[in-house]
Amino acid sequence: MSNDILKEAREAFDLCAEVENDNRREFLEDLRFARMGEQWPDQIRQQREREGRPCLTLNKLPVFIRQVVNDARQNKPACRIHPQDSGADPHTAEVLTGLVRNIEVTSDADVAYDTAIESAVTGGFGYWTVNTQYACDDGFEQDIAIERVSNPLSIYGDPYSNAADSSDWDTAFQVEMLSKDRFEREYKGADPVNWEEAGTLGLPAPWVDGDEVMIARYWRRDKVKDQIIALSDGQVVKVSEYERNKALFDALQLAPIGQSREINSHQVTLRVMTGAEELSKVDWAGKYIPIVPVYGDEVVIEGRRHFRSLIRDAKDPQRMFNYWRTMATELVALAPKAPFIGPKGAFDTDHAKWQTANTHNHPYLEYDGPRAPERNPFAGMPAGALQEALNASDDMKAITGIYDASLGARSNETSGVAINARKLEGDVSTFHFIDNLSRAIRHSGRIVLDLIPKVYTTERMIRVLGEDMTPQTVQIAPGAQPQQQGGAPGVADASTAGNVPSGPLAAVSRVHDLTVGKYDLTVTAGPSFTSRREEAAAQMQEWLRASPELGPIIGDIVAKNLDWPGADEIAERLKIMLPPEIKAAMGEGPTGESPTGPSIPPELAQQMEEGMALIQQLRAENQQLQQAAGAKQQEMMLKAKELEIRSQELGIKGYEAETARMTATQPQVFKSPYGEVA
Repeated sequence: MSNDILKEAREAFDLCAEVENDNRREFLEDLRFARMGEQWPDQIRQQREREGRPCLTLNKLPVFIRQVVNDARQNKPACRIHPQDSGADPHTAEVLTGLVRNIEVTSDADVAYDTAIESAVTGGFGYWTVNTQYACDDGFEQDIAIERVSNPLSIYGDPYSNAADSSDWDTAFQVEMLSKDRFEREYKGADPVNWEEAGTLGLPAPWVDGDEVMIARYWRRDKVKDQIIALSDGQVVKVSEYERNKALFDALQLAPIGQSREINSHQVTLRVMTGAEELSKVDWAGKYIPIVPVYGDEVVIEGRRHFRSLIRDAKDPQRMFNYWRTMATELVALAPKAPFIGPKGAFDTDHAKWQTANTHNHPYLEYDGPRAPERNPFAGMPAGALQEALNASDDMKAITGIYDASLGARSNETSGVAINARKLEGDVSTFHFIDNLSRAIRHSGRIVLDLIPKVYTTERMIRVLGEDMTPQTVQIAPGAQPQQQGGAPGVADASTAGNVPSGPLAAVSRVHDLTVGKYDLTVTAGPSFTSRREEAAAQMQEWLRASPELGPIIGDIVAKNLDWPGADEIAERLKIMLPPEIKAAMGEGPTGESPTGPSIPPELAQQMEEGMALIQQLRAENQQLQQAAGAKQQEMMLKAKELEIRSQELGIKGYEAETARMTATQPQVFKSPYGEVA
């Protein structure tokens, strides 16, 4: 490494350290204050300890931090890959989505995500890195890994960056302090360090600090010019890639079309160095610096980016809370315990009763003195100090936006809707931390998606994970021939019979070329698959209660989503009993065979199909009987209604006839001036 590069690297590091100085100092203060409980000024704490006075720390801030961090853990953002151009394939996109899930699981990416969001909430920023590693010790195949950064202060980002996800970083450092023995053990071929004179040789701290030397992973991204060319199948590749794989393209009968053109690209270089020499150099395969930040609350002042934590403005109310609770404790501890005061001789009448007046219930107390004893006004609880402590506690809730309902405490709300509404207020006030995590995971997914075509370049079997984390094995191979019928570029049919299913197993039963096509990704945040599965199972059960005839059709799906021991076995048995037309739509043969092989013996499958046919026949007959019974019942109801109407009509006619008869048999009465005459 030339002296010019060393000088450039040291100057770049000094600039990064200068720009990030305020953020790093405030991060360390917040971390010590909120997580280590260092909440009293050293001078006041030492003075109180010398005087034997209490100095209490009742740290309430971790509760607010855990509320946001655990909410992020429950609603983990997830990446999903989508085709972007004509060379991409939807089934390959499913494979890429499953591969990203597998990368996250095998590399414990959830630990990296949780560590980064916790650092962002506590101090203002956190990080994780994307790296490559060999799949096994005795091979050359590589895998992608997402690694956590336990110490965010070991990262120095680009001082000129403005992007919210570090996608525009051109410079970055990841540093580590090594002792003299460890440095000489891990870097035996490095030049010896003159530990006694290192400072005088132009290597000030932190490059050399006492018996430690700083190792820096210096990332640098440079703009480079490149040439691209179009091929006969519509692909667009770099000229260098075409020339390197010309024999493969010729075998695929792919030839360049038209002229090449110049494009702007990026070359990322990693140098592992001390302040005095370069230890190693690697040309990174991707176009992004693989360090992903998770920022807290961002504020830009005069061109400088400041990253604030959740609890930055809540530190003063926490100090006030500690002070007033300490003051209340001190007042109670130093207050006189005697409940009564009086002149000399006032308690001479009965010493025993006066000495036990605060512990026993005596019927009366006598005294011999010029005036009666008085209750001590200085004995009791300091109400003012306790009230100020409560005010400080309320100030912390108001500043963070997280109130009692979000913290699980009982409040004035009584209905579930009102309680959830108050919880939602706390989630909304802190949602920018969760949203920043989603942005970081989206950029991390772009880095992984950019690396996949450059890492998975050999013919091999890889594991992919479904949304329910079910593992499946997929074959990949560069230059895979497209299907003869309806296939997409970069996808070959692995089935000898040519019967490629259209269901979820379609992506598994093919050979995929991950180096062909362009893909993009989206990130969705929400409850985990387990939570959504439980909710789906509850809703499906309600649906079955309303429409029980759907039981034989979706029973296997309902059983699969239940959290019972043996639910998967029940789902498999119910799946065998599905109607033949549904099996055909799912890509399964009439004898219960699937694209991955036979699932049940043909004889048993035939018997079960005959049984299903009989069940369907009985179901149809039962339905016909129900319809006939319903028609008969309706007919009887109509006849009953007719009889009721007829009886009403007969009753009315009989009443009229009887009235007419009685009228005819009664004597005639007429009125005269002298009265009624019969």
